[in-house]
Amino acid sequence: MQRRLVIEDHPIQPRQCVCRPGSAADARDFARSFAARLRPEPSALTTENLLLLVSELVANALRHAGAVTALHLRADHERIEVCVEDPSPTHPQQRDPDLSGNHGGFGWPMVHALALDVAILPGSGGGKTVQAALAR
Repeated sequence: MQRRLVIEDHPIQPRQCVCRPGSAADARDFARSFAARLRPEPSALTTENLLLLVSELVANALRHAGAVTALHLRADHERIEVCVEDPSPTHPQQRDPDLSGNHGGFGWPMVHALALDVAILPGSGGGKTVQAALAR
């Protein structure tokens, strides 16, 4: 079943878009489309880093919180900000990476390596928002 993303586009600066992805693949498609509409368009490396960041944050919210209530992307001339809202108040946990590949532990350190800054904010309704920013 193909899922259609609904995008609320606000063409004022800073540019922002919102969706509710059902999978990390949906989130990557949304982020790729968002990046392609930015002017000037981000470099290929920045776009790839955006896709990695979005994919990891959305996959973690789906796995550990059970849902993504919203994915917000915002950009100005200096930064691209990713905000992933989910229904769980539990913060992401740093774990030792599992080199056998069975239990992960690589994603949260990758988020911190890619992002200029990372914040976890209380969300409405008892959940949280994970916010990360990339240099544009």
